[in-house]
Amino acid sequence: MQIVIISGRSGSGKSIALQALEDLGFYAIDNLPAMLLGSLAEELRDGQARKCIAVSIDARNLPHALQRFPTLLHELRDRGIECQVVYLTTDARILIERYSTTRRRHPLTRNNRMTLAEAIEQEEASLADIRDLADLVIDTSRLSVHELRGRIADQLADRGQETLTLTIESFGFKRGVPLDADIVFDARCLPNPYWDPSLRDATGRDENVIAFLESYPMVEEMRQDILAWVERWLPRYQASQRSYLTVAVGCTGGQHRSVYLAERLAHDLASQQSGVRLRHRELGIHLSRLPEAALEQDDHEKES
Repeated sequence: MQIVIISGRSGSGKSIALQALEDLGFYAIDNLPAMLLGSLAEELRDGQARKCIAVSIDARNLPHALQRFPTLLHELRDRGIECQVVYLTTDARILIERYSTTRRRHPLTRNNRMTLAEAIEQEEASLADIRDLADLVIDTSRLSVHELRGRIADQLADRGQETLTLTIESFGFKRGVPLDADIVFDARCLPNPYWDPSLRDATGRDENVIAFLESYPMVEEMRQDILAWVERWLPRYQASQRSYLTVAVGCTGGQHRSVYLAERLAHDLASQQSGVRLRHRELGIHLSRLPEAALEQDDHEKES
């Protein structure tokens, strides 16, 4: 039996994530009282129902139920049930904009005793224990509905229980560090192709930018250092029973240096193990199953 528990901030896309799993064949339940997790698992385990279950548990639960969540999760895993916890988060400012646009009420403001900003802050605090236990944190601030569904399908469908999913992500510091990054490397000390007018509109995937960066020995030195660090410590993360690990590489705009390094690192690591994914946040590109996802498919992925 596999249980996927979706939680996170209201307005961050939990319903979309649950629908995506339902489309993948999961038995989906929205807003399950946390105290019923064990009973649900037992009932479905003994019956003939589907063995893949997805439930959403959020701040609509009673406070004491959320406080007991760590114990409930531990009990399920002690019974040999595979449980994955996925936490969706979104920048508070974006959440306020979403609620203003849809004119929906936040679940915690229904008693009219707090403002929307206060409700968002209180909700995050009440879900802190679940977030701390999350196997996967997804920042949906800049994801469309289709991108979120794709992320859920790509990272949760048919994932082997013993496989760690490693994501290499490029990003731009000017738009903030990805909230779902576990390890961050800073490439802003490297020569910047942006200052060459002929390279400004290109990316770290283009041959002219690649040639520019590879003409500087320090770029290769950083690549080798990051690769050696990941190769050394990845087995320790795997041994700690982690399901997901995101290594993010950032530069100023997330277009040249970080993209180049993420490309090289992802393909180096994919030649050594399965479960490697590549994501360029600022370019809107997400490639999976490297190296099986052949490089010649990149242009198609970019256009889509």
